[in-house]
Amino acid sequence: MHLQARLISVAVLAGLASVAMPAFAGKADSPAALRAKDMLAAHGAAMHRNAGDGFAVRDVVVDRDGAEHVRFDRTYRGLPVIGGDVVVHSRNGQFRDASKSLKTSERPNLKPVLSADDAVLAAGTDFAGKLEDIGSQGLVVYARGAKPVLAFEVRVRGVSKRDGEADMRYFIDANSGKVLDRWNIIHTAAATGVGQTLFLGDVSMTTDSISGGYQLVDPTRGGGNTRDGQGKEISRVYSSAPIMTDADNNWGNNTESLVASEASDAHVGVATTWDYYKSVFGRNGIYNDGVGVKSIVNVTFRSGGPATGGNAAWYGAPYKFMAYGLGTSSWYPVVAVDVAGHEMTHGVTEATSNLAYSGDAGGLNEASSDIFGTMVEYFANNATDTPDYMIGEKIYRSNPTGRTALRYMFRPGDADGNRSYNCYPAAGFAGIDPHYSSGPGNHFFYLLAEGAVNPAGFSYTASQLVCNGDTGVTGIGRDAAQRIYYRALTVYFTSNETYPQARAHTLQAATDLYGAGSAQYNAVARAWSAVGVN
Repeated sequence: MHLQARLISVAVLAGLASVAMPAFAGKADSPAALRAKDMLAAHGAAMHRNAGDGFAVRDVVVDRDGAEHVRFDRTYRGLPVIGGDVVVHSRNGQFRDASKSLKTSERPNLKPVLSADDAVLAAGTDFAGKLEDIGSQGLVVYARGAKPVLAFEVRVRGVSKRDGEADMRYFIDANSGKVLDRWNIIHTAAATGVGQTLFLGDVSMTTDSISGGYQLVDPTRGGGNTRDGQGKEISRVYSSAPIMTDADNNWGNNTESLVASEASDAHVGVATTWDYYKSVFGRNGIYNDGVGVKSIVNVTFRSGGPATGGNAAWYGAPYKFMAYGLGTSSWYPVVAVDVAGHEMTHGVTEATSNLAYSGDAGGLNEASSDIFGTMVEYFANNATDTPDYMIGEKIYRSNPTGRTALRYMFRPGDADGNRSYNCYPAAGFAGIDPHYSSGPGNHFFYLLAEGAVNPAGFSYTASQLVCNGDTGVTGIGRDAAQRIYYRALTVYFTSNETYPQARAHTLQAATDLYGAGSAQYNAVARAWSAVGVN
């Protein structure tokens, strides 16, 4: 629908409909979920359970050996507990452990000092941009800080210089009016906006036949489809962009003169990502439910200035689609295969660990997308887009050395003027753009997979590739590294994951897959230490 702009006064009263949690049909009443619910009651102290807490199943993972991992979202007296999610781990009906970030069973008084209107005003003032819709989502218990506090969640839609195209979740202290946290549910590929495919040559792809021709719908991958945004700004076309059609099933001409060229890149990129997750991890689509999502190419995104075609994004629930910018004078259309893998992984993260998009968790969210976007590129193994540990290098119109990229995984700061962090700071991350706080996660994965080895086309010494002087870091290969990280992301990470917790959880994942004290386990520990996470 057209998100019509309108002036918003400080006395806005209308609230927006609450963003629905993903539904996992059949999981909530599965035997594993029922057993886990019993364990919540029997082992409440391990979950920091309060008598007023309630739990709803988000996801269920059952290993081949029978181990069960059931993920719950938490409420307190009916209010969502932000950062209160927990994963119950068990085997043979015996409780093993719980993954959580919540540190206490203490809960706040539920009588707010401020009103919802006060919270709306605080969020609108902080947003400092063009408001299109703003409203209170009601009270929540915000538990991502030192202790849980009562807060209002406020949804803000619009555009600002800081956040660009934005659908923001704000959390406002219900007693002081302080902005506790905020993040954008639109997760972009780039930090700033600066078929016969454009990037992959001529490739075969699955389409669907209709009367008089064909359409870019993939019936073998859940009906996922690719649509033409017709050069419009994405908020004006996301619900009306038409599915692309063609008379002879030959899409594009390898140039930008036909939108079908960039549409083919996006369509193939999504199909490749789908196949990667299914082949490597047995995952059947973003939500593991066999349902595809839509991709919209040839669009622009709003920013603090003029709309830009230099971006791509995953639009989380309730939207659930991917959008690809039409390019700029410096960038081709943003439809490279690692970008498609990156954006689709944002959806996988939302469906599983649901990593928040701020603090350490925000950096891990972006790192997860970079990691699996890179692994999708290796899975595709296309000769015209040689796999590497750079993100988005194909989208630059001028890249004679091949070394210009959105991000490097091996030395993240070198790709963007040291805005990205190579090493984890002792105090952790707060208020840092997730594209930059992703650096330690990306760096860790490179060292885990490849070791302190200079990437092709560069001239780094081993000492330049580590943060602690440990030049002997040895890689375990991409296959083992991706399996360890995926298991940690989907089984152990929680929404408020910190980097130190990610270290512990990837070590647990390595133990599950390869054994405690194995070469893989030791490599995980050494790689995290090499980027300053201890």
